[in-house]
Amino acid sequence: MAQPIDIISRAMKDIGALASGETPAPDEAQDAFDMLNDMIDQWSNEDMMVFYKTEIVYPITPGQTQYTIGPGGQIGATVTGSISGNVLTISAISSGAVAVNQTLSGVGITPGTTITQMLTGAGGNVNEVGTYQVNISQNVTSTTINLFYQRPLSIDSAFVRINTNSNGVPIVNGGLDYPVAILNVEDYQMIGLKTLNGPWPKALYYQPTETLGNIFVWPNPAQGEMHIFANTNFGRFTTMYDNVNLPQGYSMALRWCLAERLMPMYGKASQTQIAMITAYAAQGKATVKRTNMKPVQSARFNDALLSSRQKDAGWILTGGFFR
Repeated sequence: MAQPIDIISRAMKDIGALASGETPAPDEAQDAFDMLNDMIDQWSNEDMMVFYKTEIVYPITPGQTQYTIGPGGQIGATVTGSISGNVLTISAISSGAVAVNQTLSGVGITPGTTITQMLTGAGGNVNEVGTYQVNISQNVTSTTINLFYQRPLSIDSAFVRINTNSNGVPIVNGGLDYPVAILNVEDYQMIGLKTLNGPWPKALYYQPTETLGNIFVWPNPAQGEMHIFANTNFGRFTTMYDNVNLPQGYSMALRWCLAERLMPMYGKASQTQIAMITAYAAQGKATVKRTNMKPVQSARFNDALLSSRQKDAGWILTGGFFR
């Protein structure tokens, strides 16, 4: 767990603007904080840069094949809860499923508040009532809270969890998980009967838009809980004192790249320090890029071409998938 002020202080010490044990003045800290957020905005526009993995969990609505995700989207939850310090206490849930990395909105809630850890609450559809840790300390009396996910950049993998029953009673932690294929737009367009009914989803197609993302599932599901593993954009910090869980390597990259940008403002770094900071900044950024880089898919063959059954009834329904 880290705070932006820690990154700012270390960067200012790296360039000689602060001595050991000193803290930045409020105006200096604010200038550096603004520059840190500007840098994150720039990084967010670079390919393969600044995203983290998020598990998105939501219950399937029978007969619904399209879902929206993002601020104001359908995927999320509505709960009754309160916040004391860094602990969110959920006393009731009206709809949806609770999960880590969801953003909170409601009366009196600080913008940018997110769930960072499960405490006594288990999330999902198991035992959502309970306590959860949030990233911003605050005090909010019991109120209606909307929980939503940030719009994903892309989706890597997914599975659907089907609850099992004993004499008609759901078995806690007794669900069976089935893989869900991730389709590109060409694959999804080739499915002939997109309204085909099925017990649960076998595939999904993700279409990101400017503010919301659209998730299309196939076939038309009757049950299940979706678990999607998505790449989410690394957003701006809300305050200098946010508690954030940075992926491995990000803290060092942000520190040295911020130091590189602060050097002209203070002009206290020697030529040796400038060369060292520039090298460390480039190395840190390159490390993050390598971590986020995906291997290039060298070849992809149509399933129907391999099975030589492109013209049968199965092809009309599924486009050749899932034989």
